[in-house]
Amino acid sequence: MTESTARDGEHRTTLLRGGEVHSPADPFATAMVVERGHIAWVGSEGAADAFADGVDEIIDLEGALVTPAFTDAHVHTTSTGLALTGLDLTRARSLAEALALVRKHSAGHPAGAVVIGHGWDAARWPERRHPSRAELDEASGARPLYLTRIDVHSAVVTTALLDLVPGVAELTGYRPDAPLTGAAHHAVRRAAHAAITPAQREAAQRAALEHAASLGIGTVHECAGPDISDEDDFTALLALARSGSTPRVVGYWAEAVTDAKDARRVRELGAAGAAGDLFVDGSLGSHTACLHAPYADAAHTGTAHLDAAAIAAHVTVCTEAGLQAGFHAIGDAALTAVVEGVRAAAQTLGLARVRAARHRVEHAEMLTPETIAAFAEFALTASVQPAFDEAWGGEEGMYAQRLGAERARTLNPYAALLRAGVPLALGSDSPVTPLDPWGTVRAAAFHRTPEHRISVRAAFTAHTRGGWRATGRDDAGVLVPGAPADYALWRTGDLVVQAPDDRVARWSTDPRSGTPGLPDLTPGNELPLCLRTVVSGQTIWTHQM
Repeated sequence: MTESTARDGEHRTTLLRGGEVHSPADPFATAMVVERGHIAWVGSEGAADAFADGVDEIIDLEGALVTPAFTDAHVHTTSTGLALTGLDLTRARSLAEALALVRKHSAGHPAGAVVIGHGWDAARWPERRHPSRAELDEASGARPLYLTRIDVHSAVVTTALLDLVPGVAELTGYRPDAPLTGAAHHAVRRAAHAAITPAQREAAQRAALEHAASLGIGTVHECAGPDISDEDDFTALLALARSGSTPRVVGYWAEAVTDAKDARRVRELGAAGAAGDLFVDGSLGSHTACLHAPYADAAHTGTAHLDAAAIAAHVTVCTEAGLQAGFHAIGDAALTAVVEGVRAAAQTLGLARVRAARHRVEHAEMLTPETIAAFAEFALTASVQPAFDEAWGGEEGMYAQRLGAERARTLNPYAALLRAGVPLALGSDSPVTPLDPWGTVRAAAFHRTPEHRISVRAAFTAHTRGGWRATGRDDAGVLVPGAPADYALWRTGDLVVQAPDDRVARWSTDPRSGTPGLPDLTPGNELPLCLRTVVSGQTIWTHQM
């Protein structure tokens, strides 16, 4: 890729040419002009000649693909950065290997220093059990250690960390030698995160945002809240993003609001909404997702944090304040509570006002035809994570262990959501699953349950334009004149178009289809390599050759 500069200026005008531009404005576009942070023109190579003498910069794409930058609609930025730079157990293949990693990492910390790690998953280990407190005490050298399960809804800790939390044994979710959940988990998390200095926090945030930019992600939705992080972490991240040279950060603060004063305080924090991980329930992996029928491998139905009345109150106040509301809901009982609460709010305020607010639900895994229809009725955005199915779906996966194969097959029904007209926004829930946008699109297109698969084009749209629409913006996430110039350049193989009817052909490379092509994401194929990420016309990341 080569560049030439015609002249300098405060608002640079850039011509990109000689590549493939993914734009609904012109399915055959090979060139694009960016001016004052927005797309000014897309079109053919021949027409690009008319712009060449009037721009500040010309970029020869050398065949690269240009697409809208991705939006990851559910991220925990600081935790992602800590996992990237610290103790990450997501690739540990056994309990023994995990303990060895804890031992090695802890040895690099002073005695008494708090150690934070993430990503253990006993369901993947041959031992099929979590590390005991005694094992962690030994491996950490008796240091305070906080180690979250991969879903971040439970944690194992050492005795030294429990000693920093007086009264923890009296809190809900405490068990002497089992993963902590609920209030006990939140208490030890606060104690562990209190040990992170502002400098460490900023380094973690920068690491996460730089990694996102290197993957062609131009925007992340930070899902924060009092049970997840703290206000200082949230406001510091928003300030860092405003300084430039990083992906955009749209912040959500997951705290229930009961009156206009609460709503005003959420706005003052800089949040786009009182949404994100406002917990209606927990997770399937930690047995805390709230179900109508008991788990297949546990004699209970999980944990409910909010009922329909509390959900209705939150949605009502947020709607009246012009603020997005949203919830974390995974289990079928939790999703029933959400739609009942939103329905009650709509009966109070009117359906049109609730629909216009574009409230959202994170994860939304155990949907039924009835709850899908309610999502469509109330225009609820489903903020979903296809990598969950890739990691835990299938006949032998964790979902089947927790629910039984029959119930597990109903999870994450993306095709049914799209058929019903439910808005989709794709994300990772990083660090629960990695930042990996093309992998996320592939996971949606090649869902482990075939009837839930959607086209690559639909998944790509949900991971670009869908994230913008989830924030109330319909004019972004697409390369058309007037849209924000958030885009990425990719090195990839041949571009293909998925045919709408598998009886004809699953893939088409015929340019006469008039549909912009996308990379062939068939499992086993190499994913595209990001060469550059641009936000508002400013380059925030460039691949170093």
